[in-house]
Amino acid sequence: MSLEDSMAVSAVAFEKTCSLESSGESNGMQLREGGVKKGVAKEVKRELVDFDSLPDYLKDNEFILGYYRCEWPLKDTILSIFSIHNETLNVWTHLIGFLIFLSLTALTAMMIPREMNVPSMQHSSSLVTETNLSMGQPGVIACLPSPLPVDESKNSTPALSSWHLPELLVNCFPRRFSHARNITNPCALTSVTNPMTKITSPLLMKEVSRWPFFAFLCGAMFCLLTSSICHLILCHSERMAYVMLRLDYTGITALIVTSFYPLVYYSFLCEPFYCHLYMSFITAFGLATISVSLVPVFQTTEFRSVRAGLFFCMGVSGLVPIMHKLTAFHRRPEAILSTGYELLMGTFYGLGVVVYATRIPERWMPGKFDIVGHSHQLFHVLVIAGAYTHYLAGLVYLKWRDTEGCCLMEL
Repeated sequence: MSLEDSMAVSAVAFEKTCSLESSGESNGMQLREGGVKKGVAKEVKRELVDFDSLPDYLKDNEFILGYYRCEWPLKDTILSIFSIHNETLNVWTHLIGFLIFLSLTALTAMMIPREMNVPSMQHSSSLVTETNLSMGQPGVIACLPSPLPVDESKNSTPALSSWHLPELLVNCFPRRFSHARNITNPCALTSVTNPMTKITSPLLMKEVSRWPFFAFLCGAMFCLLTSSICHLILCHSERMAYVMLRLDYTGITALIVTSFYPLVYYSFLCEPFYCHLYMSFITAFGLATISVSLVPVFQTTEFRSVRAGLFFCMGVSGLVPIMHKLTAFHRRPEAILSTGYELLMGTFYGLGVVVYATRIPERWMPGKFDIVGHSHQLFHVLVIAGAYTHYLAGLVYLKWRDTEGCCLMEL
């Protein structure tokens, strides 16, 4: 091979080497640029966006203009509980409410006996056994208006004041409802002898169950916890939003339904027909509401007022047993006090529904309440206030039935 030929081959090899190096550098630059682009895109997913940048399934309130999370990774979505966005207070209001009711449940379970027998006539040494009342009806059982003293050492059931409840549990009772430590108010059997009283008294007394009260507390905790979780991770994906919203609707329904249980059970403890009727009705209403909430169209913005109206009607149906209770026990101070708490509870819930449906105050100044003060946050606070008011009403019911039980009207 001549010198010229070898030089030509060397030149060709050099050109190929240069072209390979240049292509390698360009490929490396493209990879690095692609990595940067991917990194930037990954960071963008953690940024807060405005309302117009949201997919349709996350567009719910057009008056909240910014600070939205949109399709973040699940880990980042969960950790956003500690960051600031337009759902931060929605998460924390109901999470704190859940912790409050969890504490109330534990405190109530520890301080109030789980099951408690109503004071039995066998423990009263001074039962009235008059031969005839002014009405002249022998064989009638009457609840005496005046309490009868009993020997506390012989009474297996502690009086309410012996529970040593914290001030939180007893402040709701006015002084006129309090009873002395050694006082009870049993049903007195008239026109019968003491031996007959001892035989029939176990049949006249019922054990006052705690399950309706604790069912309400569990319903409140379930509602508050599911609401908090829903607002935290709903933005992760469309599928997550679908599941979480239905879980949230189920929680709201559970709170409303279980709120009826103490009212109906303790008010109509002595009238099983009405007790079963009202509890069956509200339970069926709640199951129907949950079924409707599973329909996808129920979630859309157009049905926002329908959702609010359905829950509102379910709550308003509680007026029927309340009015029945007032008619049957209008002379009982406990009935009046518990009704006052229930009307206050209904006011809180009703106001919350109105705020939720009308989107006040953000509709008046869009963008000004994105972080603090928008309607859903106010709705959450009003729900907690209403549930706590109903808790106080439940304490009134427990004291009423624990101290007096169920007095049957005829043998």
